[in-house]
Amino acid sequence: MSYLVLARKWRPKDFEGLVGQEHVVRALSHALSTQRLHHAWLFTGTRGVGKTTLSRILAKSLNCETGITPTPCGKCRACTEIDSGRFVDYVELDAASNRGVDEMTSLLEQAVYAPVMGRFKVYMIDEVHMLSGHAFNAMLKTLEEPPPHVKFILATTDPQKIPPTILSRCLQFNLKQMPADSIAQYLAHVLEQEQVSFEAGALSLIGRSASGSMRDALSLTDQAIAYSASNLTLEAVQGMLGSVDETHLIRLLQALCDNDAPEVLAVADALATRGLSFKTALGDLAILLSRLSIHQHVGVIDDEESTLNPEVGQLAQSLSPDLVQLFYTVAVHGRQELSLAPDEYAGFVMVCLKMLSFSANRPAAEKKTLKSDPNSDSPSGPISQSAPVLPLESIKPNNGAVVATACESAQEPEPVSAPVPVPSVQAAPEPEAFSAVGSGVDDFVGQWPVLAPQMPLSGMAQQCVLQAACLGFSGDELRLLVPTDALAKGPHLDRVRQVLTQSFGAEVKLTVSVGEVAAGLSAQWFAQEVEKARLAAAVQTLDEDPFVQALIQSFGAQIVPGSIKSVTSTPHTPNN
Repeated sequence: MSYLVLARKWRPKDFEGLVGQEHVVRALSHALSTQRLHHAWLFTGTRGVGKTTLSRILAKSLNCETGITPTPCGKCRACTEIDSGRFVDYVELDAASNRGVDEMTSLLEQAVYAPVMGRFKVYMIDEVHMLSGHAFNAMLKTLEEPPPHVKFILATTDPQKIPPTILSRCLQFNLKQMPADSIAQYLAHVLEQEQVSFEAGALSLIGRSASGSMRDALSLTDQAIAYSASNLTLEAVQGMLGSVDETHLIRLLQALCDNDAPEVLAVADALATRGLSFKTALGDLAILLSRLSIHQHVGVIDDEESTLNPEVGQLAQSLSPDLVQLFYTVAVHGRQELSLAPDEYAGFVMVCLKMLSFSANRPAAEKKTLKSDPNSDSPSGPISQSAPVLPLESIKPNNGAVVATACESAQEPEPVSAPVPVPSVQAAPEPEAFSAVGSGVDDFVGQWPVLAPQMPLSGMAQQCVLQAACLGFSGDELRLLVPTDALAKGPHLDRVRQVLTQSFGAEVKLTVSVGEVAAGLSAQWFAQEVEKARLAAAVQTLDEDPFVQALIQSFGAQIVPGSIKSVTSTPHTPNN
């Protein structure tokens, strides 16, 4: 006897054996039990989810010799012949190859005759959306009012192409894609009956690769049995599917976390050497990142069968949730755009380097290596330990504004112990030519939030001084603290150094460290507080204005919240 493939051998024979379609089984079972039978059913769903199987089970339920029942016996002549495809009153028509009006007219002419052996004539039209417009029109009347002994079962993967006039004459059931866990459990049952050894991880991988199709899963299982010589191990299934070992993905994420570009390229070379698909690698990377995000937000990993959970947990602690989300987006979009690359290797490398650039630009406080203790309180910002320590205190610059002096230590900068007072409107500096000549060292450090916006800079150089905190100024060395790596290195630092040198009339050395800039220590914060103070003063001025008060009292006028803006420029006086 010839070998029968698993997809045919293990096709369910009754409703109880059907996996993942409980909502359809429940509706059909109740209809059969109460004898409330419609004359036309439409099953929709992707490939391999059970449309044809449901049609055959329903045909057996209608024609079983024990009567109309949701549990056909499977032993009578009608049941056995329907299972073997020999029942004369059950006709399966492929609309892809019989799509014309002539074929449909011939079928409808035969439908008027009484069934030969069964209780009903059941016509199953597969891929019904492939019928021509004339064929649909030909079956409209018969589909609406068929003879009492005729039942129609339509199946399609694309219901949008079926005319509404056909849809309105059918009971429509949408078959869902099967969950990977349900597929793996069913495969385990099948392989136990087939006496084939397997690993649970291998079946989980097949379940995910089947994309919700049980037929695809059984076909992949057949292929895996042949590939692995009836020993379905995870390694064998990975080799058959060309999927990427999770160790490569974790190694890649570790390299991204450590900003190790050579290691990233080494992982790409390792995948190329093994002949693995880079598109599959990006898909698997996206799945791993989703597991990381679940671990960060929920605290558990959804794949309990993975042997790499400790490494995944370390990665979840090393990468910030925002960076995980960003990596996931880059991986998904990179997978979609991989076909546009000159070759898959170049496309994969560029996607990884894009992730690396995002990782390199994140704040230093978020950078934790996998070797570090997650419970350690050691700082992560690489602040110079050789710089002298300056005390943290409040001083009054020449213009009277209250500004906090920064400090630098071997550890991360301490946060401000008390709230920094909001500067008054009168304390806001007016734009003037930047000059540091004649300023004392302490004065220059304390006035940094006021002096930085006056520097003739633009672009990255301007952002560097606006977001920085001045840590100290000793001799010819000025030390700054910036929040990101992108501001700590690059050609814009030469421009900052040049402006400082021109201002002091002597060579100035610039030392830039990365760390968390506390509130009140940067010019950007100072400018925001000044703007808040200006806005508060503007609101107060408007509230106290006599003309405005007269409008409110006389005409019931109202000041729209949020519509008041502070004006920093000289007001324009119109010509009279």
